[in-house]
Amino acid sequence: FDGIWTASSGQKNFQDVIKGFNKLYPKVHVNYKPVGNNLPTVLATAVAGGHPPDMADIAQPGTIAQFAKQGKLKPITYASGVISQNFAPAWKQLGTFSGKLYALPFKAANKSVVWYSVPAFKAAGVSPPKTFAQLLSDAKTIKASGTPAYSIGGADGWTLTDMFENIYLRTFGAAKYDALSAHKIKWTDPSVATALKTMAKIVGDTSNIYGGTSGALQYGFNDSVTNAFTSPAKAAMVFEADFVGGVITSSTKAKPKTGFNTFTWPSITPGADASAVEIAGDLFVTFRDNPAIEAFVKYLASPQAASIWAHEGGFGTGNHNVSPSVYPDPITRATEAPILSAKQVVFDMSDEQPPAFGATTGQGEWGLFQQFLRNPKNVSGIQAKLEAAAKAAYK
Repeated sequence: FDGIWTASSGQKNFQDVIKGFNKLYPKVHVNYKPVGNNLPTVLATAVAGGHPPDMADIAQPGTIAQFAKQGKLKPITYASGVISQNFAPAWKQLGTFSGKLYALPFKAANKSVVWYSVPAFKAAGVSPPKTFAQLLSDAKTIKASGTPAYSIGGADGWTLTDMFENIYLRTFGAAKYDALSAHKIKWTDPSVATALKTMAKIVGDTSNIYGGTSGALQYGFNDSVTNAFTSPAKAAMVFEADFVGGVITSSTKAKPKTGFNTFTWPSITPGADASAVEIAGDLFVTFRDNPAIEAFVKYLASPQAASIWAHEGGFGTGNHNVSPSVYPDPITRATEAPILSAKQVVFDMSDEQPPAFGATTGQGEWGLFQQFLRNPKNVSGIQAKLEAAAKAAYK
């Protein structure tokens, strides 16, 4: 089993889920291999060489669509019943490609979240903003109180695409978001320019980012979290998904409510799907089929499997038979609730695209948004590069 989770990002939690499975099936040995963010590349090589793992955890529907088209995946129709029992139809749809069920959306992350340092907000006398205009004015006040407002982990390009995606969703709504995701709208479209100019109000405010532009380009996601939630805080806010919580609790001494809290991504255009949630998800696929694999897939679709990780934190699920009381603290319950109730759920845009454009370290979207972080004034230049890269990947 190849997966994205490494020692610093969920490997232990997934091993605990495997232990739960082994209580039921002591004779089945699940060998989990932590691959990290290079998973799409590693997997593509293994599949091309004819040696794929039995199963993989893929966070990019764009990658799954490619493997399904190539006939490399085995359908998981045998788990259809148990998935329908535990998940709303929209979630089953997420795992359906070319009309066949190939994937189980096991882990979902609410990406429409902002995490803030409670002491930094208190010192500045600001409360969580509801609109983007309030966010920008709070950021000025926070800076004046002596702490930079923003902590950005730009060494990981996906943190930047996530920021853009939330801005685009909050400005233009879910339908247009889905159209850009599918490259039905070009990256040179005026809507993209608008969203990039909005994003520049954050990433271009260099003296209000911890470490400035060069710091933001050097810090990875984990660094951006520890920088904001160390004591005293080096910055006040991190724009990133519910899994920030796991990093705060494992790497800092900050406590829920007194040290850290969250608010929903502020609205930008009134009425533009203010309640829409951007999610990322880990989808489980199979390259082979046998009774052991089938038993494991069915187990992973159960509330028991999801509850093990949910109880440990940093985990969301669309499994409506998981009791909210299983989440370890009120903040986690608050960040996971919108996933179950959102009328509009959109998938992380860069993950929906062919991996060469949307999910490869240092190139495509991830690399180009790092260039944008370096020079946020060059909106049309970045748009042209994004469109050229998208065109090449969608051929």
